[in-house]
Amino acid sequence: MSHNLVPQSLPAPCIIDSGLVVNKDDMRRLLGSLKRVYYIHSLDCQVQNQGEGYILEIFADAQQATLIANHSLYINLQSFDYLHLHQSPDQETYFDLIQDNRQLRLMPLSNSWQDRESPDDLDEVALEAMLNQVLAAKWDVQMDDDEF
Repeated sequence: MSHNLVPQSLPAPCIIDSGLVVNKDDMRRLLGSLKRVYYIHSLDCQVQNQGEGYILEIFADAQQATLIANHSLYINLQSFDYLHLHQSPDQETYFDLIQDNRQLRLMPLSNSWQDRESPDDLDEVALEAMLNQVLAAKWDVQMDDDEF
């Protein structure tokens, strides 16, 4: 008797509000919604640095460093082994990037949901429509000038 032994694949992880994230793409997606953060850098549970800043880049490259200076954060996911996702008693999510005895805690200072709703973040279709209106208006002004 022959049985077809097909290994059962495990379902993909489902992490909601708390848990460990080891996949760099998942880490990038989670952190990608952050803009302005309060950060706390700790070594051996001793705070080394803290402050506010803007996340300007999230990347994964073994040849580059994670950099924090002048209120700017450039986070290299290769600098960390995993991300620990937490939820505060106030139901606010924060993120701990962990590598051995180093921890970089990121606490959002802006609401990414509200940021997406802001008029500063227009989508491509809206920008293209506005550009077309500006160009059409300029074309109309040029045609009016030619008639005189």
